[in-house]
Amino acid sequence: MTSFAQHIAVAGNIGVGKTTLVTKLADHYNWKPRFESVDDNPYLADFYHDMAKWAFPLQIFFLNSRFNHILDLQDEKETIIQDRTIYEDAFIFAKNLRESGHLSPRDYNTYFDLFQSMIRMIKPPDLLIYLKADIPKLTGQISLRGRDYESTISIKYLEDLNRHYNEWIDSYEEGKLLVINANDLDYVANPDDLGQIINRIDAELHGLF
Repeated sequence: MTSFAQHIAVAGNIGVGKTTLVTKLADHYNWKPRFESVDDNPYLADFYHDMAKWAFPLQIFFLNSRFNHILDLQDEKETIIQDRTIYEDAFIFAKNLRESGHLSPRDYNTYFDLFQSMIRMIKPPDLLIYLKADIPKLTGQISLRGRDYESTISIKYLEDLNRHYNEWIDSYEEGKLLVINANDLDYVANPDDLGQIINRIDAELHGLF
């Protein structure tokens, strides 16, 4: 258990298992979970049907939601574990939309200027946990959870996101980083898999080897 309030964040591509891991780690450590706004997001379903039309309002919604979550958690007296980070909004999703032509240069520049203003007011996570997985793992788990609006997600889109994640993680210097290969892990059905992750988190937070 941590002896003082910290900010732990779990990052990773769509379908990699972030929400499940956040829930299990929150239960194990008695941390307070913070989940991203998905079910109450008014743009997400429209976005997957017409990315170019809805890219900018979707990204602004996520950015604002994540920023407000971080402002709230900076006043918390207990350790928070967060599902996805504000950095992913900018360096993964908005960047990918810009490169794919779904976000115009003007909209992207406006978005990124706002992002840069926001991160001047917040602290990065004390520990970033990056869940890494290949496309078969992602598509399998996306199919299992059965969200209608995710049925139109293309392999190319997931591949592009994975590429941006790898680039971001390779250059990440904001704080402690723990990379976990999730391809062969099933921390729902296999307690040993969850135990491996917990041991690695303990080592990062407490210096245990």
